[in-house]
Amino acid sequence: MHAVSKARLQIHFCVLLWGFTAILGKLITLPAPMLVWWRTLLVSVALLATPRVWRGLRAMPARLRWAYAGIGVVVSLHWLTFYAAIKLSNASVGATCIALGPVFLAFIEPWITGRRFDPRELLIGVAVVPGVALVVGGVPDAMRLGLVVGTASALLVAFFSALNKRLVEHGDPLTVTCLELGTGTVFLGLLVPWLPHAGAAFVLPDLHDGLLLLALAFGCTLLPFALALVALRHLSAFGTQMVTNLEPVYAIVLAIPLLGEQRQLGWPFYLGVAVILAAVFVHPWLSRRREPAQAELLGVSEGHGTAE
Repeated sequence: MHAVSKARLQIHFCVLLWGFTAILGKLITLPAPMLVWWRTLLVSVALLATPRVWRGLRAMPARLRWAYAGIGVVVSLHWLTFYAAIKLSNASVGATCIALGPVFLAFIEPWITGRRFDPRELLIGVAVVPGVALVVGGVPDAMRLGLVVGTASALLVAFFSALNKRLVEHGDPLTVTCLELGTGTVFLGLLVPWLPHAGAAFVLPDLHDGLLLLALAFGCTLLPFALALVALRHLSAFGTQMVTNLEPVYAIVLAIPLLGEQRQLGWPFYLGVAVILAAVFVHPWLSRRREPAQAELLGVSEGHGTAE
């Protein structure tokens, strides 16, 4: 098989695995803070077991380590709000909200990275408005809070994607991912006791949740991340962007047979999803630059296509 064709299949497989993150988030019974804390802990420990990460940490200047640590706090808040949105609504709503990430990024990236704002990207925001209105109309009232929290998660995606892009050339992807998620683990460990909780703040997962957490951490995070590192050597940023934009589609399609969520949502929701995704797919064409897709963004975001 040709290297490029094989890389495309690998990326599609990665995106399919990322699509399961929303499904697993709904199936795991742990509250969102504990779910995220265990996920970041498992991934961080696994990465710390690799000599490459330690070499990267030793070579990285202290100021840069602090910068990535700060981004790690934003990453942990993104994951926290993403899974909170799923718990408050369902997997389909959470995945749809993440599709708003590129819309926010069109406005936030020029501000953070210092690049010139492209007025054409304003079209993305304008195009998404009717889609959001339809989504809201197709979501039951009891899920509206989840929609709001999920939108906040998409905003956080845009912020840390832009911040990562600004610093992308200064660190090894595995090292950056370990540093960000490790910091997120520590931050959440300090934050969790202050969040509303019933019973103990820290909960040891049972066998059911433990197995699903392992699948989430290794099957939906480390495995696709490693495959993406290999595949990205043979793909353009544009091609990668178009494939990773399919993640919300995969999540929503998977939620129908696995969770039966089509019974909870009305037809306006799915029509709104189509409008939002159409705008998301237009985003690469409106982008003037074609920079390599960044592996470290693929490793820490539920909206893996949010960076150019």
